[in-house]
Amino acid sequence: MPSATPRSALAIRPRPSESLEPPPPRKLKHRPCTSYTDLAAHNHSVQLPSSYNDRPAKRSMPTPTKTIAVVNSSGRQAASFIRVAVAVGYHVRAQLRNLDGIVASEISSLPNVTVLVGDLYIRSAAGSGSGKAGVVNHELIENLYKGAHLAFINTTFWGDEVAIGRALADAAGKANIEHYVYSSMPNHSLHNKTWPSLPLWSSKHTIEEYIRSSLKQTLLPRSTFLYTGIYNNNFTSLPYPLFCTELQTDGSFTWVAPFHPDVPLPWLDAEHDVGPAVLQIFKDGVKKWGEGAKIPLAYEMLSPREACRVFAKGVGRPVRYRREAKIEVKVKIPNGYREQLIALEEMYALGARDKGLQPPYFADTELEEQVPEIAMGLWEGYRGLEEYAREVFPLEEAANGLTWMNDENDEEGEMQGGEEEGGEGQDEDDEDEEGLVIGGGIGSGTATGDTTPARGEETWLA
Repeated sequence: MPSATPRSALAIRPRPSESLEPPPPRKLKHRPCTSYTDLAAHNHSVQLPSSYNDRPAKRSMPTPTKTIAVVNSSGRQAASFIRVAVAVGYHVRAQLRNLDGIVASEISSLPNVTVLVGDLYIRSAAGSGSGKAGVVNHELIENLYKGAHLAFINTTFWGDEVAIGRALADAAGKANIEHYVYSSMPNHSLHNKTWPSLPLWSSKHTIEEYIRSSLKQTLLPRSTFLYTGIYNNNFTSLPYPLFCTELQTDGSFTWVAPFHPDVPLPWLDAEHDVGPAVLQIFKDGVKKWGEGAKIPLAYEMLSPREACRVFAKGVGRPVRYRREAKIEVKVKIPNGYREQLIALEEMYALGARDKGLQPPYFADTELEEQVPEIAMGLWEGYRGLEEYAREVFPLEEAANGLTWMNDENDEEGEMQGGEEEGGEGQDEDDEDEEGLVIGGGIGSGTATGDTTPARGEETWLA
């Protein structure tokens, strides 16, 4: 498009001087930002070195020399931390039950990782069904801490979690671990007698209380307790209980759960954000986070309706929330998880009529009010639920053998959270039925998403 300004209005620059004299040095408003020391304090003219060889030697970056002990290393929290820790030079001693699965193979192949393969709990033949009749593998735990300075411990419900957690804490005290970060969770019944105790969380809290009481003179001053929010990574269109986003015939998703639709819950991308946050906790040290400090690690407070709206915006399909008092179980689930689901039904039934009666996720209102301030102080580059839904959710679904993201005939619908619908869930299926299994590991499923190939059942919730 031609300029609207007449050509005669343009300024005419004078002809350059024929003089060979160099131009006067350029005066800068501010002193140049430079690390060279040969510039006089009051000489603001820029002087470049005659050669790149004149540059001072580059400052060497200190390489971490400490070793960190980690258990259940194929779980989401542990794997996230190990990836970050070894990337900056730490050494890791990583316990794995076996080397099956994508994540276990990845962790074992990382540099600076020493893998210790074995169970933290050796089950007896009589207890092979329940998983709780056996003994703690003290030899493995002692070996885990050899040469270690720091420890990030996230126990799971495989075996006797309380016995394992106490043994790990005792051994850490004896090994003089400098900083012990334990991934804990609350026991709601201790905050309010009318609130039920969630079995998988109360076990962790029992371990925390053991450290606070029995090890208060030894390990507690060097301990930090991490409370993680709901994993973004829990969502799946596979028929797993509680966080199944079921694919509908019109291409939309429906999430059915017992949470009140309008009460905010804390959210965290465990794969992306646990690692950097825990690394910063270690860097800050026990002077800041010791003496049993509690850290609520979550970056967003979203109600189920809000979570669905955000998720829909990311995935490009409508996502609706429907509240159901019962949690439908369509697959085989790990031992102990059924009791957890029953307790969750009981807990969130309290807010069925009055949302003010729904217990806080972290049980402690003050702790929940610190979300996301404390987490942001540890790591600001978090991945929110919208970004997860847009960039990661389709990849995880494809890794589980699902193909909905490749259907070009699906039309994007209205991005919404949907309306709450009443109704009761169906009766739970028998635990020994044939069908899908939560996290069966590589080789045990098919290309249709029968299992989660990355993890075995004991680390599905870790």
